[in-house]
Amino acid sequence: MKRVFLTGASAGIGLATAKLLAGRGDEVWGTSRDIARLPSLPRLHPVRLDLSDNVSLGQCFIAALREAGHFDIVINNAGSGHFGPAEFLSTEAVHIQFQTVVFAHIELCRLALASMRHHGGGRIINVTSLASRLPVPFMGAYNAAKAAMASFTMTMQLELEGSNIRVIDLQPADICTDFNDAIARTDGGDARYTAQVEHAWRVVDRNMKAAPKPELVARRIASVIDADNPPPRVTVGGSFQAIVAPFIFRFLPQLVRVWGLKKYYGL
Repeated sequence: MKRVFLTGASAGIGLATAKLLAGRGDEVWGTSRDIARLPSLPRLHPVRLDLSDNVSLGQCFIAALREAGHFDIVINNAGSGHFGPAEFLSTEAVHIQFQTVVFAHIELCRLALASMRHHGGGRIINVTSLASRLPVPFMGAYNAAKAAMASFTMTMQLELEGSNIRVIDLQPADICTDFNDAIARTDGGDARYTAQVEHAWRVVDRNMKAAPKPELVARRIASVIDADNPPPRVTVGGSFQAIVAPFIFRFLPQLVRVWGLKKYYGL
């Protein structure tokens, strides 16, 4: 039985993971801004958490830690998105994206590390995205935030070598969730982008609807938790996106990568 702290447990990958882990006997402290959205399940402990405020975030984590005694696993999963031209991204919009995907999760990593050092070990699983390597057009802030978190995760892997704490970068490709329903779309008020934004959105939405269900990611997270020696980076999703495309792109020059992504999204 593991004691798990999981952000974004009320929907998508987080909800599927909470159900799987609690269902198999782990104790899960699952977070949401609105705990009424969390399912009522044995061994799932609701935690109200707003990632926009690092101060209250720390207070919520410490309160959950006090209740749990310790956490064997901390899963940074919650996220949000924005769809529109990078040219018109405001500083505020970028900051909001980075606060949710990067700054808040870095703070949770810091808190988790302090607790795990005291306890003698543990695992942190940062759910980033394949978009950190294969960016999605018109999701510049999201791509950059996920890439930043992936880079931070790799830095921790270097620095924690030899300790009993493992940090894993889990990168989902497209997964069929309600993520797109919460994304605001805009062409930035510039008609030069309107057709491109609409076309790219149709491709993105079509891919997501045809993608594997979040239970696939939940099972992969469970396998990472159970593995004696988990890999530092795990990619999960459909075969082309999660296996073929990343492998091919590793060997291509940037010019060809950009060309390939433009063809893929019809730009």
